[in-house]
Amino acid sequence: MRRRGALIVLIGTAALAAGCGTTPNASFYTLRAEAALATTGTSSITIIVGPITLPDAVDRPQLVISTASNRVQIEEFHRWAEPLKTAIPQVVAARLRRQLGTPSTASFSDVAITDPDFRVLIDVQRFESRPGDAATVEALWTVRLRDGRARTGHTLAREPVANGGYDALVAAHGRALTTVSRDISNAIQALNP
Repeated sequence: MRRRGALIVLIGTAALAAGCGTTPNASFYTLRAEAALATTGTSSITIIVGPITLPDAVDRPQLVISTASNRVQIEEFHRWAEPLKTAIPQVVAARLRRQLGTPSTASFSDVAITDPDFRVLIDVQRFESRPGDAATVEALWTVRLRDGRARTGHTLAREPVANGGYDALVAAHGRALTTVSRDISNAIQALNP
């Protein structure tokens, strides 16, 4: 009987210890506009970026890592600090602001510019993350002038990731978005009266 009691206490202690296990801390990441981008001039045009579309597979709080050509891994403890549908337009708007030298550039969720000179719509076809390899952003975009004229384009940006860390991967996505914004900036300059 004593042995049975000791066994029950031992099992209870083991169960209690297993229940007190710790969950890993979550890490949160943000896309940022590069501070080193130079302003090319001063312009009075107004630009609104967004809304954008994203593939459903990556439109989630967790980082989605491509592990094979037809397989992904959802990183439960590595998350975006804000939805990509909010972050991407903010980053592109900040880069356009610097590239075009126009202070009146914002994402659709940041400010209410009621009648912008340009509206930029972005359809992100691919937002692929491969730690230790590359971050890839493929986007179809449309720049529409207030008078109805428009220019559409396609950008495929692949930025290498120097190491296998998630910080480097997120930074590479930021650089890929710089390429997208540069192509959009060129289209705006071509349409600007």
